[in-house]
Amino acid sequence: MDAMLAVYGSNASTEHLSFEPRTREQVAEIMSRSIDSATATPRAEYQLAVTERKTGELIGSGRLATDPHQQRGATMGFALHPDAWGVGYGLETVRLLLDLGFEDLGLHRIWGARSPLNEA
Repeated sequence: MDAMLAVYGSNASTEHLSFEPRTREQVAEIMSRSIDSATATPRAEYQLAVTERKTGELIGSGRLATDPHQQRGATMGFALHPDAWGVGYGLETVRLLLDLGFEDLGLHRIWGARSPLNEA
């Protein structure tokens, strides 16, 4: 819980995301919904933990959610702790989400947004 709060509750982590920093209660609700969605049938959301290779420490998350308005379409996004920026975890997360969507789920389109101010 604390590791996810360090990401979702951080001004720096959420600077380029579509939401403001979350409270402990909001992060707990997000985590609970993500756990519930993992057992839903049909499954419409895949929330994945991003961990640091050497330590196994949680440093962020990636999410792929099918779009109920677009057959075989989904949206994706990710958030990382600022200490993990600039070393390739974002790129690896995007590649993993794309592989999950296109290869495993047979999707046709996946959308992702980014902040124009996020030059990286």
